[in-house]
Amino acid sequence: MDTRSNPGLGELLRYVGELVEHGAEEHYRALSPGYRARYTPVLRALHAGARTVTDITARTHLTQGAISQTVALLEDDGLIARHAVDDARKSGIRLTAAGRALVARLERHWTATFAAIAALEDEIGHPLRRALEAAAAALERDGFAARVTAAKTRLKKEHVHAD
Repeated sequence: MDTRSNPGLGELLRYVGELVEHGAEEHYRALSPGYRARYTPVLRALHAGARTVTDITARTHLTQGAISQTVALLEDDGLIARHAVDDARKSGIRLTAAGRALVARLERHWTATFAAIAALEDEIGHPLRRALEAAAAALERDGFAARVTAAKTRLKKEHVHAD
């Protein structure tokens, strides 16, 4: 295997992610000029019933820090509001009237987005989302650093036996 000219997994994932994000951004700008693609997972989670940052984090594959930053931006844009909940360590989050109106406009876009994903999967002949979900689950069980360490150990043993 020529490791010098073949792109690595992270490189390919970033590139595909950028292609998807840039395409999504074009459509989001048309829907709402100040909209950011990073709002999508938070708004979708709130629309689906999430009520706290912890709820949103559980429904997405994003870190609590990333969610908290996005929640702050959404609050600054007047799309969400915080409110007190029984657990004083947390604050509740709800869509404002402007947030609900935006989500109503975005629902049609989200439906089209998932249709585009299905068409892409048909075109490439692979269930891309399922493959990525399976990869994420496998890496949660056994991290990539551990996998690289194991590969180095195997390669070292193979090299020793080849001598």
